[in-house]
Amino acid sequence: MNNHLLYAALDAAEQGWAVLPLRPGDKRPALHGEDVCPGIGDCAGGHRKWEERATIDPDRIRRAWGDLPFNVGIATGPSGLVVVDLDMPKRKCKGSADTPSGVTTFAALCERARQAIPATRTTRTASGGVHLYFTAPPGVRLGNTAGRLGKRIDTRAWGGYVVAPGSLTSTGAYAIIDDTPPAPLPEWLYALLAVRQASRALTAAPSSVRASNYATSGLNAETASVRTAPEGERNATLLRAARALGRFIAWGDLPREQVEEALQWAGQQAGLAPRSCEATIRSGLNWSIARNSQRRAA
Repeated sequence: MNNHLLYAALDAAEQGWAVLPLRPGDKRPALHGEDVCPGIGDCAGGHRKWEERATIDPDRIRRAWGDLPFNVGIATGPSGLVVVDLDMPKRKCKGSADTPSGVTTFAALCERARQAIPATRTTRTASGGVHLYFTAPPGVRLGNTAGRLGKRIDTRAWGGYVVAPGSLTSTGAYAIIDDTPPAPLPEWLYALLAVRQASRALTAAPSSVRASNYATSGLNAETASVRTAPEGERNATLLRAARALGRFIAWGDLPREQVEEALQWAGQQAGLAPRSCEATIRSGLNWSIARNSQRRAA
């Protein structure tokens, strides 16, 4: 059993996919949580969460799977993957036999988009659902979604993981259906995911933070200016936008995470590299927040 799961983890790592141990017979990470971190090993310099500790190092993998039959998780973000999870209706739900599965809903989504169902690496989940593996677009950092593409259709990217084939749970095994290499994420699917992610970043402030109409309008305007900035002026435009929006963070009108996500998306849409965007946004926001600790009269 241990060798079988060890080989599954090594096989994923050989393809460049970062793996993490899941509890034996379970889908949950086997790693400790932040509140019980012993501060040793990988976490000696500070707590590291499961996504940061996922690895392709064969020596670390052999040590992790050496004694216990851990299931195998694939951290999708660090692996450069976007996985579309097509789930089955819960068996305990009344009328579940008549409820469309994620596979059926996804087929209808493809038909509405006038697109063929993508041919790519496919695995069967323990519940009878399907995982479709795609490579993420270069320079793009998509997050997870739940039901945004349709009922029983989730996606896993940064911040998410999937259970690798070869893993076993009480409801069944994860197995490969189509072992072809993952295809690039189709442009029409990326467009649906990117638009909805951007919309969330621009409009969905947490309930604890009540953004004023003025702040929200400013966020939309600055994001638009970054996205449409001409070549040669993109980084400078991003810096100006971050400095302009930092005051709303300092005044409590907008959460920093929302501003960072919106500007990051706009900068990458303009053609800037993700790391360059992060550095420019951080610099601009820090500069503005330090100078706007008190709200000035209009």
